[in-house]
Amino acid sequence: MYDISVDELVKKTGSLYKLVLLSAKRTIELAEGATKLIDAPVDTKMPTIALREIMQDKVTFKLKEKK
Repeated sequence: MYDISVDELVKKTGSLYKLVLLSAKRTIELAEGATKLIDAPVDTKMPTIALREIMQDKVTFKLKEKK
């Protein structure tokens, strides 16, 4: 079993709010058919895959510049 540390995920994203947004967006992408960026068993739930991808730095975010 692979444990996902929320504290480490928050460090990677900078805040809990950004973590929630990033993981939700990635989960939606996976649900719509996006390719998984990590190896995971078929029965692994999409939110878990999204969090593992974030943990392994496979998924990141960019802030939009203010106009």
